[in-house]
Amino acid sequence: MTLSNPAKNAYSLSPELADLKTRSIDLFIEEDLGKERLDITTSSVIPKDVKATANFLFKQNCVVAGLGLMPEIFNRFDSSIEFESFVKDGDSIENAPRVLASIKGNARALLSGERLALNILQRLCGVATITKKFVELASPIGIKILDTRKTGPGMRVFEKMAVQIAGGTNHRFGLYDQVLIKDNHLVVAGSITKAVEQARKNYPDVIVEVETTNETQVKEAFECKADIIMLDNMKPDMIKRCLDITQGKAKFEISGGVNLTNIKDYLIPGVYAISVGALTHSAPAIDISLEFEFSQ
Repeated sequence: MTLSNPAKNAYSLSPELADLKTRSIDLFIEEDLGKERLDITTSSVIPKDVKATANFLFKQNCVVAGLGLMPEIFNRFDSSIEFESFVKDGDSIENAPRVLASIKGNARALLSGERLALNILQRLCGVATITKKFVELASPIGIKILDTRKTGPGMRVFEKMAVQIAGGTNHRFGLYDQVLIKDNHLVVAGSITKAVEQARKNYPDVIVEVETTNETQVKEAFECKADIIMLDNMKPDMIKRCLDITQGKAKFEISGGVNLTNIKDYLIPGVYAISVGALTHSAPAIDISLEFEFSQ
């Protein structure tokens, strides 16, 4: 089960992932407000009927991702909250600081949802921003940029959405939707051939990918007809030799050690994709604040 590749401003989720997103937001709220949904600071100092307007101030240039989630988050606190956005998810913004969206409604609801909303928005904008940099370098060569499972616990569905928004491509979502045979699997299984045969036997309709670290393994993975061959932590010269082994008849993914400084060395014709764990595990959060204006 994976996210589909949506239009620029749309989150296209399977029913299962849409449900996961909903349950995750509920859990995030419980984490922050407890089972009783109580913000003791706000409820003790802000009267029930006070209204407020708050502006999303983006203090850094970035690729926008996650604004489309803001109504869904704040409506958990008060369904009458109104949200207005001046940009779309996927837009690249410059000339920060800039106000890119506003929200108005019950002040207690806005204050209670503020930190959760910003945590998600800052994180997703950071993921989208770094993803876009990789995509801009790789897409002219026809190479896809893939994310990985190296996501923040509980944040995978959101972070993979941000990768999509920026033009990246989702790799498998979890351990249940694609076979990826790695080095430790091979230690137990005995060989690439045995591992692929067992995977085909047990899950004949699922994509089978094999991680390889040398030319001998690539040849074996090719001969046993793995759907995708991952070239793990290989130098560009070895990658080119591996491509020669299969004469363009295999689908290759490069993984490990690729960053914005050296990616040009890995933009090798014949490579299908480059997977980059840093898209999600190392993306710096974008500086965004919610600036309040109170009114009766």
